[in-house]
Amino acid sequence: MNPEIEPALSEAACESLQDRYLAVRARTLALVAPLDAEDMVVQSMPDASPGKWHLAHTTWFFETFLLSALLPDYPLFNPQFGYLFNSYYEALGPRQPRPQRGLLTRPTLTQVLDYRSHVDEYMTELLQSDQSGTVTELVELGLAHEEQHQELLLMDILHLFGMSRLKPAYDEDWPGNAPGRRGHFKRLAGGKVELGAATDGFAFDNETPRHSVWLQPFEISDRLVTNDEWLTFMADGGYSRAEYWLSDGWTLVQNEGWQAPLYWERAGQHWQQMTLAGMRPIEPDAPVTHLSYYEAAAFAHWADARLPTEAEWELAACSGDLEQIDDVAWQWTQSAYSAYPGFRPSSSAVGEYNGKFMVSQMVLRGGASITPPGHARPTYRNFFRPEQRWMFSGLRLARDVGAHVDQNNAFAADVVAGLSAREKNLSPKYFYDAVGSDLFEAICDTPEYYLTRTETALLESVAREVAADIPANAALVEFGSGASHKTRLVLDAAPQIKLYVPIDISEDALAGAITRMNKNYPRLTIAPLAEDFTRAIELPDAAHDCRKIGFFPGSTIGNFSPQEAVTLLRSVRRLLGEDALMIIGADLAKDEATLHQAYNDRQGVTARFNKNLLRRINTELNGDFDLDAFDHLALWNERHSRMEMHLVSRIDQIVNAAGHTFAFRAGERLHTENSYKFTPTSFADLVAQAGWSVVHHWVSDEPRFAIFTLKVSAAH
Repeated sequence: MNPEIEPALSEAACESLQDRYLAVRARTLALVAPLDAEDMVVQSMPDASPGKWHLAHTTWFFETFLLSALLPDYPLFNPQFGYLFNSYYEALGPRQPRPQRGLLTRPTLTQVLDYRSHVDEYMTELLQSDQSGTVTELVELGLAHEEQHQELLLMDILHLFGMSRLKPAYDEDWPGNAPGRRGHFKRLAGGKVELGAATDGFAFDNETPRHSVWLQPFEISDRLVTNDEWLTFMADGGYSRAEYWLSDGWTLVQNEGWQAPLYWERAGQHWQQMTLAGMRPIEPDAPVTHLSYYEAAAFAHWADARLPTEAEWELAACSGDLEQIDDVAWQWTQSAYSAYPGFRPSSSAVGEYNGKFMVSQMVLRGGASITPPGHARPTYRNFFRPEQRWMFSGLRLARDVGAHVDQNNAFAADVVAGLSAREKNLSPKYFYDAVGSDLFEAICDTPEYYLTRTETALLESVAREVAADIPANAALVEFGSGASHKTRLVLDAAPQIKLYVPIDISEDALAGAITRMNKNYPRLTIAPLAEDFTRAIELPDAAHDCRKIGFFPGSTIGNFSPQEAVTLLRSVRRLLGEDALMIIGADLAKDEATLHQAYNDRQGVTARFNKNLLRRINTELNGDFDLDAFDHLALWNERHSRMEMHLVSRIDQIVNAAGHTFAFRAGERLHTENSYKFTPTSFADLVAQAGWSVVHHWVSDEPRFAIFTLKVSAAH
């Protein structure tokens, strides 16, 4: 070992790094397992690489930057491999030209696999010995580099198979992107925000240094553009109207004859798409993929929108407002790929990793369906040339906040977006102004509304068991604290809690809760946060040194769609930290009659609560809704296992609000709330998608309700 290497890490850390190394290397081999030797040598275009080259190049990285540099007696497997499998490192000498990698019939696939085994053997020896911080950093970089090539490998395989007239499937069971609703625009206030990776944890050099930027208020779609939306663009002459295109893009469309995204082919009157599962019909409600920057920008122009900047995208991703962040397609931004302020590449050959490419490319953010698990993060900066589209790339739209919307009023922006949607909808969070909060308290007192009484009784009976998991000097962070009634049950059972952080959108509700808490818990430090808890990105300073315990009672999680709930729980995980716990209530599925009565009480309190949303629009946004022209509707949706609340227009009518005019047809619904009902198994599956696992759970007697304690999963 190099005597200048820093002090050794702990044995446990060594084992962990070794296990991770072996797991990443094994995944690469698993990805090529469906391929034949003939598949592994062909190069379908200059931008792609043969599968065999990916296997060898990722191995060369570890041999060159770790084994040859740190083990004095390390025997090179083959000195010629430094020429054959160097990618672009000028400091390390000449290399096989990239467009000619497909000419490498030798070494054979067997020899390349032997090369991997040789390097893995010596890397295992290195990782079992004393390690320095430098070694760890290089290994982490090498593993992230190999994960990038795992994604590139699948991109290149799809392109290769897509060029074949046979259209072979890489894996006939490879899942397609799930269909879903179209996106809704979400408003973000902007202002001064922090951009880039923090100092803790791995990040590529181009994600640093962290720095401040100023953003104007903007709107961004919470979901990606769908195939159906793209088909509408095509039908409107999207590929034949120069006014939508940047000049270079229009020239490319003309020269290349583009008529649709890459891998789309006509099948009679319909379109089909080449995928890793082979040729498949276009799924209209699934996100569109394999777009160039030019196509994405043209669509945005056509849609009277734009692409987000990478700073806007990162802020929105961290706020919890976005779906389909990193599991469908990388998303084009309108930001050119360049260095952050203060960026300096390292002086070694590793310094060539990203910095030298900071020109003539555009930034993509997020992640894709083929991105290795755990590889993506909100600060990740991917980059490609604007004409490239063989990667799994899509788009989400953004737009500037128009003069017609009060730039300080997210309520107005959401009302305009929700009432403009094809299926009108508004978030249930807007129920809770002062009147709405009082009405909800009245709902909880109705004989039919079992939920609050059942949860409170269950929490009273198991509070000591729940508190047993809470460590000393913890911070209890409550999401949507309201009156904080149930919080006192936890505080009484867990005197070891030293800090309480209530988060609520209503400053009046916070003020009342703080007054009561100060009176009843004089030794408890209270650090309130007046914020929409779905957007909170930073806790008060007082919580920074505490172990965080999230508290989310009331089955509010059921008001979010499954994907929204996953997005929220991911955001909560980032907010609380990887050593956090979460105490969360969830209503369980039960007979329809009990549910129907709970949401249609005989006193009509729930109906008034629902219609209060219209009254609030009238009061705050100069609306002219006639509340008597709408009926309250609550019904059970068995397919989605949820209760739904709607406001149904009795007549054809025109309504004004927030400076806009909206048409309602007789019988048309305004969807105001969902309340999903779970089983313990379905809830555990849901939270697992967000990186949580169930530690304990408790279930009440009928009508059944559950309280769960969650921890961050080891895989995250």
